[in-house]
Amino acid sequence: MNAASVSHRTGAVVVFYEPDEACIERVNRLAARLHCVVIDNTPTARTPETLGLSLDIDYRANAENLGIATAINQGVEALIRAGFDFAILFDQDSEPPSSLLTELPKILAASNASGERIALAGPAYEDARLGGVAAFVRFQWWKLGRIAPEGNVPIDVDFLISSGSCLNLRFWPSIGPMEDALFIDYVDLEWCVRARRLGFRVVGVPWVRLSHQLGGEPVRVLGRTYPMHGPLRHYYQFRNVIALIARSNMPATWKSTELVKLPGRVLIYCFFPNQRKQHLLMVWRGIRDGLRQRLGPYQAR
Repeated sequence: MNAASVSHRTGAVVVFYEPDEACIERVNRLAARLHCVVIDNTPTARTPETLGLSLDIDYRANAENLGIATAINQGVEALIRAGFDFAILFDQDSEPPSSLLTELPKILAASNASGERIALAGPAYEDARLGGVAAFVRFQWWKLGRIAPEGNVPIDVDFLISSGSCLNLRFWPSIGPMEDALFIDYVDLEWCVRARRLGFRVVGVPWVRLSHQLGGEPVRVLGRTYPMHGPLRHYYQFRNVIALIARSNMPATWKSTELVKLPGRVLIYCFFPNQRKQHLLMVWRGIRDGLRQRLGPYQAR
């Protein structure tokens, strides 16, 4: 499959953070299929030549970690200025099947033609470490409603993770950009909630799959597998969930689920990994800063 076989109106945004050779190879393969904007959050400035990137890639180095939200916003705005209609978002470790690059834009193009107002379409995600294909999600009281990714019709959902999802840029000005202050975790969830609150649809596409690893090496607790992260990432997770729970415009159903999950997350993320004291310290700092609505990049105080 070459670039000519994908609509020229669809581009990709790939966010880098200290990419290895495999990441470079993946994005070069992707650039052979559609236009790519790479936003590099690696703290040291590099050039496309030193990284070995294809000359077809629109590479932009931030020379500091500005967070996933800001990086996505930068890439999306670049595609809008270049006249693209759709933007597929990718982490640096995502390698999509050809079907994802064609099917998701096709759904959005059809929705634009029919006036369905679909703001975001995304695949079903598969992480073999966590038990296979993940269900799509809707908010319910006290727990998430899980919908099997089956059938040949898009499924209305409450949120999708950003990697592999396709943005309808027609509605970007109405919904607004990702929230920079959240920095990393819950960025995609907050944007999806905002889009749906404004009357736009978010849909999962069950016949399109993307292999995607959530977090580092998982831990198994009481027969269930949980994705594990480092202490700093846990800071952002706990800070942002507490900050969002305090907002009146977030769904009460989602808040109820998160409140139920919080105690278990503290136990799992603080007492099962290595560096237990460091995890516990960063979780506490995240909760404290979330209560104070102190957002942005982490700052040791």
